[in-house]
Amino acid sequence: MITTVPSSSALFVAFLFATTFLCSFPELVLATSKHASVTRHYKFDIKLRNVTRLCHSKGIVTVNGKFPGPRVVAREGDRLVVKVVNHVPNNVSIHWHGVRQLQSGWADGPSYITQCPIQTGQSYVYNFTIVGQRGTLFWHAHFSWLRATLYGPLILLPRRNESYPFRKPYKEVPILFGEWWNADPEAVIAQALQTGAGPNVSDAYTINGLPGPLYNCSNNDTYRLKVKPGKTYLLRLINAALNDELFFSIANHTLVTVEADASYVKPFESEIIVIGPGQTSNVLLKTKPEYPNTTFFMLARPYFTGMGTFDNSTVAGILEYKKPLNTVNTPPLKPSLPAINDTSYVANFSSKFFSLNSAKYPAKVPQKVDKSFFFTVGLGTSPCPKNQTCQGPNNSSKFAASMNNISFALPSIALLQQHFFRHANNNGSYTTDFPAMPLMPFNYTGTPPNNTRVSNGTKTVVIPFNTSVQVVLQDTSILGAESHPLHLHGYNFYVVGQGSGNFNPNTDPPKFNLVDPVERNTVGVPSGGWVAIRFLADNPGVWLMHCHFDVHLSWGLRMAWIVEDGKLPNQKLPPPPADLPKC
Repeated sequence: MITTVPSSSALFVAFLFATTFLCSFPELVLATSKHASVTRHYKFDIKLRNVTRLCHSKGIVTVNGKFPGPRVVAREGDRLVVKVVNHVPNNVSIHWHGVRQLQSGWADGPSYITQCPIQTGQSYVYNFTIVGQRGTLFWHAHFSWLRATLYGPLILLPRRNESYPFRKPYKEVPILFGEWWNADPEAVIAQALQTGAGPNVSDAYTINGLPGPLYNCSNNDTYRLKVKPGKTYLLRLINAALNDELFFSIANHTLVTVEADASYVKPFESEIIVIGPGQTSNVLLKTKPEYPNTTFFMLARPYFTGMGTFDNSTVAGILEYKKPLNTVNTPPLKPSLPAINDTSYVANFSSKFFSLNSAKYPAKVPQKVDKSFFFTVGLGTSPCPKNQTCQGPNNSSKFAASMNNISFALPSIALLQQHFFRHANNNGSYTTDFPAMPLMPFNYTGTPPNNTRVSNGTKTVVIPFNTSVQVVLQDTSILGAESHPLHLHGYNFYVVGQGSGNFNPNTDPPKFNLVDPVERNTVGVPSGGWVAIRFLADNPGVWLMHCHFDVHLSWGLRMAWIVEDGKLPNQKLPPPPADLPKC
């Protein structure tokens, strides 16, 4: 048997090829390890682009010229490095909604909370790791109302070689709900803040940026989901609308909810989904076994219980089955949706969510409470400035919103920066005396008090590292009871209880679910009711909690938690990156 030894030049060529291949495709090498992680780089160019909807063309702010914005994909354990370059006149920042940001609070994104905004011609690199999360989240602008057009899906896949806790779907499809204004949303909120009135509502809702055939001039701007019979599709639902909770349904089809806010839940069936702004959900759609000779509307319209105006319209997409050489000319079938103000349906739907609480995905609910808080959330008024005519309540004041009757004023320098360099109460612009409960208790859901004025301030709550926190969020009837989707940055929390009317501290806690409550980052405070949440403060930094109705956020319905460093190195917030934007 004759063997041939390769020449040194041949070995060198083979080595060079292998080195070049591995550098070009590192994910192929990392994929061989079950828990290998990769660093994924993205570039976000914030730029203007002309877009036409409802036969109305205008320039909108986009990421990379796309509306909605590009999909960001990572696996659990991956590191994301996203360079954002601002080419537009507006200041901007990007929030990675629902990402825990463990020891990476500088990358969370809310303007004047964790960073100063990125100014025109400037850039900032968001650098963070996905720890212990998988599912559907999204990214969006966190400056004024720019998220009307600056948003996109953030898809977190399980680690390689790990499966879903449900049957693998045939295909995965992001479904993003949004709103469209013919006017500039920045001008809309600027006018509202100037006059004190409620802002003009949107002109349409959208599915993946398209308003659909129920709006004028929009037949060609309709999202169509093309499916095959006998298959299971995973729909990644994202409510990126600015100011509206939505009902969603597909005619003659049942949806199975398997995940909420990137946390697995016990699967449950429903024909109608309720999803608030800032909430995400994965649902399974099992298509019919045979080709139906029709198409099906996918409809979404608002759930609203407040007293103001709102966009009372319906967005439609079309579900159609792919079949060669067959054209369906019959009108799509329509699903039935609840009444606009059907609070009972919403309460019943919310009660169906439970954590999976399996051996692999346990529900780590804090069983004891170190610090307990009671926050009222709702609307109020601010006085009209002298020599100005206001168009708010009674045409003599401005609309405002508050937590514990404090309307949060944004500082001029980011809170996290002030906290890190210890500027509080020492020439700083914030205080640490946000009240743990209302200073003047009243019948929260009964007859509202005569005085509807709110106070203003940049007040925070300071809590030690690893504190077990319970917060009861109580809606109020001041200027009308309504639902409020409350979002907590930097954390997931467990929804241990909810109910109607006023929270009773004696009779309600014994009914709390401390076994398998749903884990979320955004929860709807029921209209005329309350919700109780618990979380472990294991992530140092400054974390915003706010209503995800942007109109309420603009009116001041927010507060901030300051979580102190722990004692160990991995329990401390590192210094800010060198390119952190300056105010």
